[in-house]
Amino acid sequence: MNLEALLAGRLAAALAAVAGEPVDPQVRRSQHADFQSGAALPLARTLRRPPREIAADVVARADLAGVARAEVAGPGFVNLTLDDGFLGDRLNEPWRQPRTPDPQTVVIDYSAPNVAKDLHVGHLRSTVIGDAAARVLEWLGHDVRRANHLGDWGTPFGMLIEHLGDGGDAGIGDLTAFYRAARTRFDADPEFRDRARRRVVTLQAGDPESGKLWRTLVDESQRRFLAVYDRLGVTLTGGDFVGESAYNDLLPSVVADLDAKGLLRVSDGALCAFPAGFPGRDGRPQPLIVRKSDGGFGYAATDLAALRHRVGDLGATRLLYVVGSPQRMHFAMVFAVARAAGWLPDGVTAEHVAFGAVLGPDGKMFRSRSGDPVPLAALLDEADRRATAPEIGIGAIKYADLSADRLSDSIFDWDRMLAPTGNTGPYLQYAHARIRSLAERVGEPPGRVLITEPAEHTLARELLGFVPMVERVARTLELHRLAGHLYAVAVAFSAFYERCPVARAEPEVRRSRLALCERTARTLREGLGLLGIAAPDRL
Repeated sequence: MNLEALLAGRLAAALAAVAGEPVDPQVRRSQHADFQSGAALPLARTLRRPPREIAADVVARADLAGVARAEVAGPGFVNLTLDDGFLGDRLNEPWRQPRTPDPQTVVIDYSAPNVAKDLHVGHLRSTVIGDAAARVLEWLGHDVRRANHLGDWGTPFGMLIEHLGDGGDAGIGDLTAFYRAARTRFDADPEFRDRARRRVVTLQAGDPESGKLWRTLVDESQRRFLAVYDRLGVTLTGGDFVGESAYNDLLPSVVADLDAKGLLRVSDGALCAFPAGFPGRDGRPQPLIVRKSDGGFGYAATDLAALRHRVGDLGATRLLYVVGSPQRMHFAMVFAVARAAGWLPDGVTAEHVAFGAVLGPDGKMFRSRSGDPVPLAALLDEADRRATAPEIGIGAIKYADLSADRLSDSIFDWDRMLAPTGNTGPYLQYAHARIRSLAERVGEPPGRVLITEPAEHTLARELLGFVPMVERVARTLELHRLAGHLYAVAVAFSAFYERCPVARAEPEVRRSRLALCERTARTLREGLGLLGIAAPDRL
């Protein structure tokens, strides 16, 4: 139940009667009450009345019986405190899995590693954020299609396939070492470099031997990616891999379609789109290169082909691209060209779900001692070593990322993320485990919730705010707000646990408090699950 919206609805009629026209009730959470409305303040000038007088008039007219009590505070705020009985009744209603009234087909493009390279810390945020977004949207009933847009095509594969064909498969078990060895040969050996360039041509022309070697690289890479995904606890599967190569045959038609609509023109030998609103440093329109001067296709062409396919063939009505902030301009231009081409019709949205970098405790890019990106597998090994259980270590990594505003850089600090106190994954996991332990120790079924104490009131209010928060996050993809809400639930439970004895309470009170405990455990378990974090019963 959206308590904020409920109270706003109850105040809206009173405000309209006082003002003579509809007025935004401006209901917000408050530290002085459960909620607060500041709508009377801006009305003072319009109505030429003191704001406290207006607020009192609104309170007198508002239909809040059985829901909340209201009082005028400060210069003209209306403080709203929910009735204990109302809170208890809402919590006594059966838990119902929420379902959106307007389900969408959502394609989420996330993780997107490159073939022949191991997953590293630079892939962490896209993978974790994208997976949590997929879980949240599915929980609400949307049809979610995961798209792991592998980098599996292009010029570098001539080098990699040629190295593999020369017997480089001995090192394919270590993809990073394999890639480096191929790159070293390419940079140092002109003859190998020439062969690698010719190999690109034969691969793109459909040569069976080149295709077989390429497939070997792709299969081994996918196998290693899936192993890391399994350890990380994300929902990507082998069926979600859709590499750049999947759109290769569509690229000529993308160019032809754009050209036929007058959206392309030649610039320095390349076919480019010049969407409005993207000036370069010289003030002239900035180009989006669709076909390069040598006839090859770049990222823009592939992204346009993927977008057209996802909307036209998969029926997507919402497209999410979980990619780092530096690609903001690229996606804005791709979306603008797609709209101009008619590939993003009314009712279909495309969003760049941007995020910042992963930094170390020193505020610099998080890298190994050698200066290379830290492999994700090595990061998970370190989490296992440092944590008391794998679920704790993995949960700590994911929660530290998701509890931060995704647009900000994420600080990777082992001591902070593994702390059992504060806004951390382990703290929430321990809170859930403590509740489960308490319920097992008491060994009695819960009863009906009866709110009589302030700590019970606060906990009940936070519990009822869970579903509205999930619905908000589904719209905004501000996953840190969901994490923050779960932390608020855990803090409220801790205060409740300290001030409201459960096992020693009178039978009716004990069963009521057990019901609050059960609802809290479920909320934490469901919420952590939406973030892709386990909620063990014992730790």
